[in-house]
Amino acid sequence: MRGELGSGGAGERGLTARQRAALKALAHSLKPIQHIGKEGVTDALVGSVQEALHTRELLKLKVLEVAPGSARGIADELANRIEGAHVVQVIGRTVVVYRRHPERPRIVLPR
Repeated sequence: MRGELGSGGAGERGLTARQRAALKALAHSLKPIQHIGKEGVTDALVGSVQEALHTRELLKLKVLEVAPGSARGIADELANRIEGAHVVQVIGRTVVVYRRHPERPRIVLPR
């Protein structure tokens, strides 16, 4: 299915189709909190996303047209560089990323 995981990267492990569907539903109303531009995935971006994932478990990011790679590639790179992060969905240039809070999870995923 278009926009689904399928690259086999680290972002895919650990989330079932049912869990991704629940996370997509929760992410629908979110606004992108970070824009990824011409610098692509930098250490500063990774740190910023990690900090945001410490506050919230589910993030929506926007990949600008000037970004050096595809939205899928950037999403996979972020998931690989952030421990425990999963790419939930990529639609167009919008990316949804999830990471369970280690101490106080707020989102309860279906099994």
